[in-house]
Amino acid sequence: MHPHTRGKSKGVVVRALVSGAAEIEVVDAVAHPPKAWPMKRLAPEGLFEVFITKRPEVFKYQLRIFHPGGSVRRIYDPYSFLPTLGDQDLYLFNEGNEHRIHDKLGAHLRDFGGITGVSFAVWAPSAARVSVVGNFNQWDGRFHPMRSLGASGVWELFIPGLGEGELYKFEIRDQRGGLRLKTDPYGTYFEPPPNNAAIVFDTAKFKWSDAAWLERRRAEAGRLDRPMSIYEIHLGSWKRMPEDNNRPLTYREAAPQLADYCVEMGFTHIEVLPLAEHPFDGSWGYQVTGFFAPTHRFGTPEDFAWFVDHLHSRGIGVILDWVPAHFPRDSFALAEFDGTHLYEHADPRQGAHMDWGTLIFNYGRNEVRCFLAANALAWCERYHLDGLRVDAVASMLYLDYSRQEGQWVPNKYGGRENLEAIDLLRHVNGLVHHYHPGVVTIAEESTSFAGVSKPPQDGGLGFDYKWNMGWMHDTLRYFSKEPIVRRYHQNDLTFGMLYQYAENFVSVFSHDEVVHGKASLLFKMGAWHIAEKAANLRALYAHMWGWPGKKLLFMGGEFAQSHEWRHDQSLDWHLTQYPDHEGVRLLVRDLNKLYTSEPTLSGTDFSPQSFRWLTCQDADANLVAYLRASADERTLFAIVGHFGGGSRDYRIGVPRQGFWREVINTNSEYYGGTGLGNDGGRSAEDLGRDGFSQSINVRLPPLTTTIFKWQAEG
Repeated sequence: MHPHTRGKSKGVVVRALVSGAAEIEVVDAVAHPPKAWPMKRLAPEGLFEVFITKRPEVFKYQLRIFHPGGSVRRIYDPYSFLPTLGDQDLYLFNEGNEHRIHDKLGAHLRDFGGITGVSFAVWAPSAARVSVVGNFNQWDGRFHPMRSLGASGVWELFIPGLGEGELYKFEIRDQRGGLRLKTDPYGTYFEPPPNNAAIVFDTAKFKWSDAAWLERRRAEAGRLDRPMSIYEIHLGSWKRMPEDNNRPLTYREAAPQLADYCVEMGFTHIEVLPLAEHPFDGSWGYQVTGFFAPTHRFGTPEDFAWFVDHLHSRGIGVILDWVPAHFPRDSFALAEFDGTHLYEHADPRQGAHMDWGTLIFNYGRNEVRCFLAANALAWCERYHLDGLRVDAVASMLYLDYSRQEGQWVPNKYGGRENLEAIDLLRHVNGLVHHYHPGVVTIAEESTSFAGVSKPPQDGGLGFDYKWNMGWMHDTLRYFSKEPIVRRYHQNDLTFGMLYQYAENFVSVFSHDEVVHGKASLLFKMGAWHIAEKAANLRALYAHMWGWPGKKLLFMGGEFAQSHEWRHDQSLDWHLTQYPDHEGVRLLVRDLNKLYTSEPTLSGTDFSPQSFRWLTCQDADANLVAYLRASADERTLFAIVGHFGGGSRDYRIGVPRQGFWREVINTNSEYYGGTGLGNDGGRSAEDLGRDGFSQSINVRLPPLTTTIFKWQAEG
């Protein structure tokens, strides 16, 4: 409705485009008795108009629509409502500082004085026209063109009468006249491929019951010394339902089983491979098209909220893989969104990933910065996540990542660092910690970039933790060798201590190490038969849990899965009936319980004073031994790793007299070993060794790690 003058007559004009309407009337929505004006059909497609004289100002009205066959409905005209975004919202968005833009762009259920509907808003600054299309208008972009909100580049429209469950997309006409059908970048729920339409969904309707968990998490904010043993999972292949066409578990089916298993195994957190919507199963979730939407594969967004809530009720934290490093080229998603390179760089030297065939965000564009920052916050706010593990950080940090000379553009100082991406990471980490105290951010960063887990005010990126990729590669390289040649690779075991305290490290054996022909962890071990491979793996795990740093293990590794990980099949749970596999699982369980119950092992992960080599130079013995000590040195653990193929007695210097009790022996029969060990422990003797005035004489079975705890009396 608009004020209008025709000749000498003043009034208002109303136009409406309604598909399939036989007649339409404009009805005064507040007049008593009701007053109506019939509209004149101007075009067979359903364009109607009426000029109402003697009403010079717009008024609240409805459209009464008569359909062939006699049905009648009354609706409010979408174009009679003011925009749902204010000038301040748009200013902050264009400036890059609107932290809650996810509550304003996208599709949201609204109530305007009792009139309910859905408000739609999308950023498409170069579009010539943007329309909302869906089943409600036969996917015809002529019926609901959106209003341009000026220089902001945002298009907006409130459509009354729509509700939850409506499918929709944005039809965008670019400046060249081409049409493209795009899904909502801020969509919260999507239908399956091939249509990939967004679905209106109320993400705030779930009733949470984890207030005590969140309060406890808030109270522990900044405490990096808390135990953290993470079970990394891919939800689609952790367990499947063979009796139901081998389908994966839903969010609601998986949560109780995962919680039971993690509690039994002693894991403190799960880390889930990306659950944001993605069209291709084989990407494992790392090629995201719906950044704000839990994938439809396992249920609704409400089901995912239930999943997190249930795990919290069982004391298990939930960390999600977050992927701001790239996005796929799918034509229905972000790529060339409004006919221009909107979210990505136009120059392929900056905007295209050479390895993955994907596109790189333009981190220097304010609105893209807003999109990514709001995305991180939305996952924490809407789904109460306890952490974000940020994927492929190295690819964000370096402009020449996986590029040859001439394939990249230096920064303004001539360097290779991506200054905009660095600024974004600092910005996101700061916002997450500000709005959600206790939520942790973890970087998968595979280079030696300095200060990844240091505060921005100290020149760092602001992450809480960083994956220790160097330790992982060195250690696996050592264990992949046959015991007879390991003496030549002792440096692989010891080099990591030179930089161990440069960052807040998580020791990891992740999904990346058990795919693409790399073999499972079990089959990486340098041995000829399963029993020896299992012994190697047990020794490796006890060394990992004794070594400083938080812990992460990918699913299947805890019971020595034989096959590489397959994203479209269940783990081989039947293997746990065999001692070589079940023994590994029982050991991981006991290592977790030791780690989480002993502050000396978990609370000193980032304290250099807590670690001391006992011996690390005897390469011929394939042996390392080190001490983990509490701050007051009242609690001491000696970890002795013997990775040779034969048994031996060996004297190791220790800092205290007393009894050193054997608390873990990976050669125990209980874990599938031979049972050879130290009969419960060893008493220190006054025989100097390794710079100490006393020592213990330990029996070292082959391929075994033994953990001793000091006590004053035997």
